[in-house]
Amino acid sequence: MDVFLQILVAGFLKGGLYALIGIGMTLIMGVMGIINLAHGQLMMVAMYVTFVLHSFFGVDPYLSLFVAMPALFLLGVVIQKYLLNPLIKAETILPENQVLMTVGIGMVLTEVIRFIFKSDYKSVTTSYTGATFFLGSISFSWALVVAFGIAVAFTVAMFFFLIKTDLGRSIRATAQDKDAAILMGVNTRRITVITFGLGTALVACAGTLLVPVYYVFPDLGGPFTAKAFIITILGGLGSTVGAIFGGVTLGLAESLGATYLGMEYEDIVGLTIFVLVLLFLPGGFKRLTKV
Repeated sequence: MDVFLQILVAGFLKGGLYALIGIGMTLIMGVMGIINLAHGQLMMVAMYVTFVLHSFFGVDPYLSLFVAMPALFLLGVVIQKYLLNPLIKAETILPENQVLMTVGIGMVLTEVIRFIFKSDYKSVTTSYTGATFFLGSISFSWALVVAFGIAVAFTVAMFFFLIKTDLGRSIRATAQDKDAAILMGVNTRRITVITFGLGTALVACAGTLLVPVYYVFPDLGGPFTAKAFIITILGGLGSTVGAIFGGVTLGLAESLGATYLGMEYEDIVGLTIFVLVLLFLPGGFKRLTKV
């Protein structure tokens, strides 16, 4: 029983970070109607920003949030304004071409980082990287607990922003009905730029929080883009609440699979759940929660 509880704790903590990754992709999906297939690569860039700040300037990884998130927000704004928006203006180009553009952006980011830092694995070691504490017989990683707490804080702040602020309401209106939002005077072009920046900042936050407990290397973007896509489908396209359930579900599934089947099956379990949801619950958790 203790082993099972330990697995649930580890999966839940990891799932909290996955949820933050999923919310970022869900925001972009809801407003723009496309899947950002450079999502994981943008997270990877944030992880390298954190690595550089720690290695060369001694900045704590969690304090790096104050640099990585604004930096990636600006990068997201530039990508949306100068690379994706021009495709929207061209009426003869299908929306799928925006998705293809994000694929190309992801490849470019990966190769630029590889050119600068090479392909070897890098890590950030802090005083709390391997630190644990116990509640009864269940051990908790300090790094994961702190990261989970910060992820929850940013998730709550994002919900408050979307519900209570005029800009947040404009984002929700654009996601629900873009044409109606335009008729109500919402500058949807500006909203798409800001939303892409916010989604990028959220995944940057998740990447920075993962740095103390995860290796950093140029090709990690692909697997995390896949995880973000799985979370988005599990939660239901465009549902921020569903993204939370999807992230936690994926975290728990990976922990259970890694423990009872083997580490090599960790990703297979998540992909299997993904296929089953597409077959039997196409709307994801959104269909159940109606949110």
